Amino acid sequence: KSSRPRRTPRRNNLNPIILTESAASRLKQLLTGPSAPTDAIGIRLGVKRRGCNGLSYTLNYASAAESELWAHDEQMEAHGVKIFIEPMALMNVVGTKMDWEEDELTSEFTFTNPNAKGECGCGESFNV
Repeated sequence: KSSRPRRTPRRNNLNPIILTESAASRLKQLLTGPSAPTDAIGIRLGVKRRGCNGLSYTLNYASAAESELWAHDEQMEAHGVKIFIEPMALMNVVGTKMDWEEDELTSEFTFTNPNAKGECGCGESFNV
């Protein structure tokens, strides 16, 4: 038997989602806006069972006072914005690109999810 210590595989510290600069800019506006909690430290990303195709994304404020809610979340930071990904959502959103898009009629966060097997026509829900 070898007396050398066992090597543990190193985890690549890649962010679980890709946050565009446009999305980060909009999130910063929301986090400092009048409707944000005064102790907001980031955004929580999750998924809920709803919509015509099974799952939809949820975005909520992560506040310092409610740290027990996000204590077990996967945490990342991109473009100066902290994102907390709920444990139950993680496997559904890994590799997802989150963007902020504006045109003449709409302004919204969009999600390009490589895990999605289908989406509804309106783009509000997806399935994996």
